[in-house]
Amino acid sequence: MTPRARGLDSARSWLVWGAGVSAYLIAVTQRTSFGVAGLQATERFDATASILATFSVVQLIVYAGLQIPVGLLVDRLGARAMITGGALLMVVGQALLALADSVAAGLLGRFFVGAGDAMTFVSVIRLLPAWFSGYRIPMLTQFTGMVGQLGQLLSLVPFVAVLKWAGWTNAFLSLAALGGLAVVLAVVVIRNEPAGAREAPPVGGRPKTLAMLAAAWRQPGTRLGFWTHFGTQFSANLFLLSWGYPFLVSGQGLAPATASALMSIFVAVALLFGPVFGSAVSRHPLRRSTLALAIIASIAAGWAVVLLWPGPAPVPVLVVLLVVVAIGGPGSMIGFDFARTFNPPHVIGTATGIVNVGGFLAALVSVYAVGAILDAIHVLGGGTGALYTLEAFRWALAFQLVPLVMGAVGILGARRKVRAALAREGVVVRPILQAVAERRRSRRGPGAGGPTAGAAGPEPD
Repeated sequence: MTPRARGLDSARSWLVWGAGVSAYLIAVTQRTSFGVAGLQATERFDATASILATFSVVQLIVYAGLQIPVGLLVDRLGARAMITGGALLMVVGQALLALADSVAAGLLGRFFVGAGDAMTFVSVIRLLPAWFSGYRIPMLTQFTGMVGQLGQLLSLVPFVAVLKWAGWTNAFLSLAALGGLAVVLAVVVIRNEPAGAREAPPVGGRPKTLAMLAAAWRQPGTRLGFWTHFGTQFSANLFLLSWGYPFLVSGQGLAPATASALMSIFVAVALLFGPVFGSAVSRHPLRRSTLALAIIASIAAGWAVVLLWPGPAPVPVLVVLLVVVAIGGPGSMIGFDFARTFNPPHVIGTATGIVNVGGFLAALVSVYAVGAILDAIHVLGGGTGALYTLEAFRWALAFQLVPLVMGAVGILGARRKVRAALAREGVVVRPILQAVAERRRSRRGPGAGGPTAGAAGPEPD
């Protein structure tokens, strides 16, 4: 039976993906909305930096904590049910936040938003192998992330405008209504798989939940994906969900409109680099982990320049920082490609959930740590003066070096195990400089050296 006969790559495939990625776009809007409302939230809830950070931390704890259960459930219940349920939870969460007049009520709202958001991306990614041929999936994974990040524009521009002119309650109620649109799309359009196509159960029957989880985690490629996501994505989350806007406005002294415009760079970078990374992963699968390490190094260098800059950094320098931090978004999608290529179909959702924990776990720790450091500096200074100062932000945001190093070390350790397993299968991945030199020699003609070893083979890293 041909792929098209099974419904793969058909017009219906694109319609299903379109509905799924639209639901994800809406989820990203809900996720990032609180980040641009941070200063208003400080006034509404009379919050300190630690309390303000707690709103994002609660959302991230719920999101990260649910990734593995969601991955298991999407393998069992299907993507349609999970996307629908997630959208409903976000409707409830934003409605609660719209009416909240206390920290406890606001945190409950963010709890539901985080839970609904957690159910969306993994489910949309799970649709791809069911509806598309394998060669399309790396690029479509990147496009899913790219289109989803347009949700940041909805929170940066129209949501900020509604928040300013219509107030807190009306702004967050409008987000709840947007969540209702995602519910309709999921129910009406999304289907788990083409008609007549049923995934064959694994030999011996479908394993139990714990067995599926253990099987996914034992695979070194899953752990490689986890650390890739851990190191590349968290800094963008920290910036967008909590501390980016206060850092630009209160720390760097930018006007709110300028800060919002700069944060829109994240969307532009996702649209630009998503296809580049998707093509690179498809053409050079042996070098996925090397690309991830380069992204982590770029993020570390960008923050080092800005945090060590004497006084407020010039706007062009801040633009460069935001570009390299934003690259981590499409870069983190490499982790999901590891999950897909190293795991059998019946545990892809579970493995994807494990990978997706990485960046959000690093983000929730970093978001809270930055808030705690800011408060500690304020207290040590006598508790007088501005809470958000450039000097305080320098020390607090420098905490990011810890998860950046952890991510890089984790990638190197997991990659070593993956490459050892590949070597046993006859796929040898040579150091990149050696591979480049051999490729150049091979292009000079016969006798100059053979092609790079490991250029083909099953599931390279």
